[in-house]
Amino acid sequence: MNTRTRNFILNCLLIAALGAFLYWAQNTLDGYKIQVLNLIAVNAILALSLNLIYGFTGMFSLGHAGFMAIGAYVCSILILSPAQKEAMWILEPLIWPLSVIKAPFFVAVLSGGLIAAFFALLIAIPVLRLGGDYLGIATLGFAEIIRVVLTNLSFITNGALGIKGIPPYANIWWNYAWLLLTLFFIIRLVNSNFGNVLKAIRDDEIAAKNMGINTFFYRVLAFTIGAFFAGVGGALMGSLITTIDPRMFMFVLTFNILMIAVAGGLGSITGSIIGSIVITILLEWLRFVENPLVIGSFEIPGIPGMRMVIFSLALILIILFRREGIMGMREITWDTFFSRGRRSPEHEEKGGKMK
Repeated sequence: MNTRTRNFILNCLLIAALGAFLYWAQNTLDGYKIQVLNLIAVNAILALSLNLIYGFTGMFSLGHAGFMAIGAYVCSILILSPAQKEAMWILEPLIWPLSVIKAPFFVAVLSGGLIAAFFALLIAIPVLRLGGDYLGIATLGFAEIIRVVLTNLSFITNGALGIKGIPPYANIWWNYAWLLLTLFFIIRLVNSNFGNVLKAIRDDEIAAKNMGINTFFYRVLAFTIGAFFAGVGGALMGSLITTIDPRMFMFVLTFNILMIAVAGGLGSITGSIIGSIVITILLEWLRFVENPLVIGSFEIPGIPGMRMVIFSLALILIILFRREGIMGMREITWDTFFSRGRRSPEHEEKGGKMK
């Protein structure tokens, strides 16, 4: 059996095991734990999309919250029924034909990703001529512009009132199906010649230009693809929590995704998955620091926002003492397990000579 066939069979078995675990979780765990599992899947999609932009292409982008907002609003508007839209848009009626359209969930999520990618393309053409910190500031500014626009387009977004009663289609099966699709696409992309070009641009853009690579084209394309999956993640998030408004999509949301990508390891797909699991669980577990804590006769008042303070300090410590994150740029593959214990021919030859 060759390596490719072996890996294909093992991947199928792993997907089957994931399906069995999700079936067990849905029938055994309570609603809160299932919600955490859903958040892990959505955060993993968002971390993978940001890692493609920042970790594999080297573009410091802070605009993810804006693309998530576009995906969330597009998907939510498309899956709401016409009766819900008529009752909810109080300030101004929703414009036609959005007021009468009701799309299937898959089509709505895909549309959210595509429209987010379209706006990313419009942003990328002028902005990606910048680099470094300037690019981060510019993308952060565009994310804020998107949020302000959403607040003021009452005839489309319902303004500051937001959208409530979104159908909760984003269950555990949809979320993990989209995660698997995202993983498949990004793994194939990163391991292709296109991915090698992105890594070359990340490592030394000037050298890549001298080799004849159109670095601007590849940067724009990577940015657009990353924004597509950010839109998908935002669409799933909106249906998962069933309520969205412009205040949700502030910079702190981008910071959360950046924290997952950095903690897991920039330039590592495995790191994005591990980081999303660890950070999501810890963010939920640390909610107790925001609630009053009673120890014997003493009561320690809760401090709202304290868990984000703790995570900000944790991110600073990671940057100072382990900048590469949990995985660095390493990946866990099937070859990693099967190559353990094997010694290379060079090692065998050296061992024979030593004898």
